[in-house]
Amino acid sequence: MTSTQPRPVQTSVQFTPVSASISVEQVHYQVKHWLPGRFRLYVPQVAYDESYRVRLAQGLTKIIGVHEVRVNLDARAVVVDYDPDLAVTQVQEEIFGVIQNPPPAKGTQGAAHGVDYWERLGLPVLSLVLSLVLLLGFPIPEILVAGLIFAAAVPVFQRAWEGIVQDQQLNIDFLDVLALSAHTLQGHYFAPTFMLNLIEGGEVIRDMTARGTDRASLDLLDCLNQTVRVERDGQEMEISVRAVVPGDHVLVYPGDQVPVDGYLLRGTVVIDQCKLTGESVPVRRETGDEVFASTLVVDGTACILTERTGNETRAGMIVSLMESAPVHDTRVENYAALVANQAVVPTLLIGGAVWGLTGDAQRAIALITLDFGTGIRVSVPTAILSALTYAARNGVFIRSGRAIEMLARVDAVVFDKTGTLTRGQARVTEVRLAPGCGETVAAVLELAATAEQGLTHPVAEAIVRHAREKGIEPGKCDSWEYRVGMGVVAVIRDREILVGSHRLMAQMGVAVQSFEQAHPDIKTGSYSPVYVAAEGILLGVILYRDPLRPETAGVIQELQKLRIAPYMLSGDVKRVANAVATEVGIAPERVYGEAFPERKVEVVKAIHDQGRVVGFCGDGINDSAALAYADASISFGGATDIARETADVVLMENDLRGLIQAVKVARYTMDVIWENTLIVAIPNLGALLAGIFFALDPILAIVINNGSAILAELNGLRPLLGPGEALPVLHGHLDQEALFIEEDHLHHQQELQG
Repeated sequence: MTSTQPRPVQTSVQFTPVSASISVEQVHYQVKHWLPGRFRLYVPQVAYDESYRVRLAQGLTKIIGVHEVRVNLDARAVVVDYDPDLAVTQVQEEIFGVIQNPPPAKGTQGAAHGVDYWERLGLPVLSLVLSLVLLLGFPIPEILVAGLIFAAAVPVFQRAWEGIVQDQQLNIDFLDVLALSAHTLQGHYFAPTFMLNLIEGGEVIRDMTARGTDRASLDLLDCLNQTVRVERDGQEMEISVRAVVPGDHVLVYPGDQVPVDGYLLRGTVVIDQCKLTGESVPVRRETGDEVFASTLVVDGTACILTERTGNETRAGMIVSLMESAPVHDTRVENYAALVANQAVVPTLLIGGAVWGLTGDAQRAIALITLDFGTGIRVSVPTAILSALTYAARNGVFIRSGRAIEMLARVDAVVFDKTGTLTRGQARVTEVRLAPGCGETVAAVLELAATAEQGLTHPVAEAIVRHAREKGIEPGKCDSWEYRVGMGVVAVIRDREILVGSHRLMAQMGVAVQSFEQAHPDIKTGSYSPVYVAAEGILLGVILYRDPLRPETAGVIQELQKLRIAPYMLSGDVKRVANAVATEVGIAPERVYGEAFPERKVEVVKAIHDQGRVVGFCGDGINDSAALAYADASISFGGATDIARETADVVLMENDLRGLIQAVKVARYTMDVIWENTLIVAIPNLGALLAGIFFALDPILAIVINNGSAILAELNGLRPLLGPGEALPVLHGHLDQEALFIEEDHLHHQQELQG
């Protein structure tokens, strides 16, 4: 079943739900948002029931066609991405069924979050020591060594059994089981113990990487449960950090961790941002500069105007994003595992044939010891985790391994204009009245600000801000309706007020042609218009400009150097869109004006149908549908919640140069993964061919197989160091924009005081 048009912000969805609200054993849920390929559900139980949350995520991931599952604890939301080509009725029934009755949790889950190293390595190491002692001639009961080997190999037996029962196939663990058992039953104990230690050693290296990532995330929140000093009513007092609210004046002294995100009201400090950004050198911050929670005050004292607290801080977002990032989901890994598992039966046949022809069981055992999957299985997640960690420390949060893979393949990026290529802080330049409207400029501005208040769109914020600068406070709406991509329809003091684009006026039957003819510069100037009408009659036009981000032109040039074609979409008329595109260096044929949400989706799909891998970069509610349809979606830390939640990549510095970082990190990581594939495949394939024609010692086969896996595992740590070439520096750019920061800071103070 297909939808005529996706409606990303409506709670009523265009399919036949099994139920909008179901209670089964006190499990309640509600569909909050749906697009072809994506469900967003409100499931309160995930916030307080960890067991249910784990089982739910595991169960949803197993549904055929489901690509990714994300759980947002703060919003109590579960986002499920699935193949949009599947029938939604089938997918929704399976999803709702799992929500009602999630499967039991697998015992192997969560290893990355709590690893008992003695449990993992104790028995393998002990069995290896005893096998060496026995090899040296000491009188140790062989039954004891054999028993230890089988006990240490229990995890391998479990994985092999799961492959047979759940996946109904013989996997690489089955080959390991045969090799371990054959060696042990023949009385050769050193080879299987050595093999076990190499296998578990590789797994532990991966788990250490995962725990390092978790530990870094937890370190970011060390300060968030402490008390802080604030100024209230001219008095300094100590309160819990949980009691701090936006607008509070927080005091910090040398040795303090900054507990909130905000701007310095007074003072100069030297701050160590290593935990948050990875910068090795402390930075100097002065009045008007921005500071972030979890950073350390090395020297100086300051007063911070609080903007964000708790989970809304940069540190809080890091933790939530990293916790929700799935790792083991790259197509490279899945393909490698598929090929490796399909090679199991041929390997068994080759080993059996060699045994039958030569009668040498040791030679056959050596052949079945060789496989291509073990190294890939342990090295790919390590590379992905390393890349996620490096990117996170540099202000770029990539949600998953699949996102890294798609980002590395992107060869076209579609940008939304407002708030993405531009600052997203539009400035009203003029208010023009329609002849005979009977209203004053102040009255028209007050109506527009009243209708637009509460919206996070940059143009709406600009109108409200301009009204307040003129001493005009927005009033109250009797009713209010936001029409995505067009504007707002509101009832104010019993009058129907329209504030929005030319399309909204045309849809509602408001005549604007005569006004546009009288003011031809509206269609030829470099600014954009917002029309205001009441009761079907045009009252006037609000003109605004949205300045470009200072880094935009450089980012477009850098993308072209990376052979990535830039495109631009804008809700503005084609004239304004072309002017911006020319300024930043985007070709006119890659510019789309008057692009409402459905049109944005059409453009993304059309570019994809040309054979390109498409990235979409946007930050607003009206971008969420296009974000969902893109192969790789990019948004900002300061974007709307739905855009940030939909995006595969979040640029937490709100700086487009983070996109260049993300692409380079992704490409570098995929290069490392392919290197690991060669590191594993070449030695094992060479040894397999040699073993067919010549005798291959089992110990040598184990060294080749597991040694190559460990080398690949260690190589997978390289993304922690980042790409070899220099990346753009995002930190410290505030000095270049001091004027804008000061201006925004003053506006922010006025709003708080107002």
